[in-house]
Amino acid sequence: MRLLGLSRGLIMAGLLGGIATASGIALTTTSGWLIVRADQRPQIMLLLTTIVAVRTFGLARPLFRYWERLRSHDVALGDLAERRTRTYAALVPLTPARLGSRGRADLLTGVVDDLTDVVEASVRVTVPAIAALLAGITSAALTALVDPRVGLVIAGMLAATAVVAAFADRLESHAQTEVLAARAEVARIAQLSADHADELRSIGGTATATGWLTTAHDTLHATVTRQARGRSISAAAVLIITGVGALVSAALAATSGASTPVMALLVLAPVATGETLGVLTDATRAHARARACQQRLDELLDQELAVAHGVAGGIPPSASPGVHCPRAMQGLDHAPRLELRGLTAGWLPGRTDLGPLDLAVDPGARIALVGPNGSGKSTALAVLARHLDPSGGSYTIDGTDVTDRDLTDVRALFAIVDDEPHVLAATLRANLALAAPEADDEGLVDSLRRAGLGTWFAGLPHGLDSRLGSGGLGISGGERARLSIARAIASGRPVILLDEPVAHLDHPTAEAVITDLLQHAGDRSVIMVTHHGVGLDRMDRIVTIEKEGASHRAHQSIAG
Repeated sequence: MRLLGLSRGLIMAGLLGGIATASGIALTTTSGWLIVRADQRPQIMLLLTTIVAVRTFGLARPLFRYWERLRSHDVALGDLAERRTRTYAALVPLTPARLGSRGRADLLTGVVDDLTDVVEASVRVTVPAIAALLAGITSAALTALVDPRVGLVIAGMLAATAVVAAFADRLESHAQTEVLAARAEVARIAQLSADHADELRSIGGTATATGWLTTAHDTLHATVTRQARGRSISAAAVLIITGVGALVSAALAATSGASTPVMALLVLAPVATGETLGVLTDATRAHARARACQQRLDELLDQELAVAHGVAGGIPPSASPGVHCPRAMQGLDHAPRLELRGLTAGWLPGRTDLGPLDLAVDPGARIALVGPNGSGKSTALAVLARHLDPSGGSYTIDGTDVTDRDLTDVRALFAIVDDEPHVLAATLRANLALAAPEADDEGLVDSLRRAGLGTWFAGLPHGLDSRLGSGGLGISGGERARLSIARAIASGRPVILLDEPVAHLDHPTAEAVITDLLQHAGDRSVIMVTHHGVGLDRMDRIVTIEKEGASHRAHQSIAG
């Protein structure tokens, strides 16, 4: 993505900002001329033109500044919406294979804060730079008409400020890298501590986590302090340039033979111009920050894709009675046939975490994948759901290679239930609509009942409008697992993938959850990864995946 760009809207905003800034310079200089000339007590008629000019410049400055802000922010907000859409689309083929090693806080910083800082560069860098450049050149040119020497002084101030801005940009670039890294570390530790607060309390690790956070904050404070020192040097340099310019202009004006009011104008012109040039150092800070943020975004988005997009069209969608399903699922009334032949896959290039694996999943089949840790069971589910492309062998859906199918259509076939289902800090309706955006209330309530949450739902104070998660109702581990199952049922997707769905539940609760899920799965295919024996007696086949050195081996048995 481009960091800075000159669209028509930004150029217009820069021109408006330049007029506003030039009006401010003109207001200062003409006011100075008027005050000194009025002290000489001329006829009032001789001052009317200048009085009108002062009023005009006084009104023009806020008017054009307001117009510039409207224009620049309109462009920036539109650009932000467009870039966020493109960024989220770019994340889809990276999820989760290329993002799994990154913390949630790091990802949120990248796609929210970093992207915002990049887009804000147009408002904080491009527009102010255009405005200051136009106003400075205009001031130098008009002053040169009165005294060319003072015009050259203002031009020299522009050049000197540009040098200071370049120096400030270099200092800020180094500082921003350190500050962003320190802030990301604070966010990472805070998010980690918040997510595992109960576990930290249970093992007495709260003090240790607090120490980590304190150390991270101290590092951030030190980097911000160093950054502030660099900024103060740049700001002081601009003030010195302005002061020197004013002194030189005063000396030149004194020897120019001009009248006293004109001398006041010549002295005030560099002062007013220098005041406006201070925004250039602010712009360099924003530019350095945006550049560092853009670099972080590029590192996130320029990774090798975990999955190929495929071609548009492809797998027709499915519908489930009583539930309104997403567009991608309408039209398929049965589960597809899935087949893996000699399939290998790895989360990192050049590494094999699964395979070779041969597996056929007929419509409506119930299959369990078992095996020790590291054997590739979860990797197999990731390949099936198209979160990861195979590195070898083939994967077909109803006889068509999966890479020839549209990525969105393939993913729309699968509902995934894992061991840590996420509960949004939102209403129950929003938590279910995450899987079935077009489902009506009747369909959502029916999915809750079929997931074994009928009694729980009946006891909620506000039904589907009851708020869950942070600031809302707390839910148990069993209820959380059943809520995830309700999402899978509501989605109407023809294949359900279970990745240790009851790993954290006691045996009776786990048995009840799996029983309810399989009972209401209907003719959908169910593929379950598990380390436990819960539900294995209800499977059609049990596939054991074993890792032998650098290779994997799978053998199948009939359950029952």
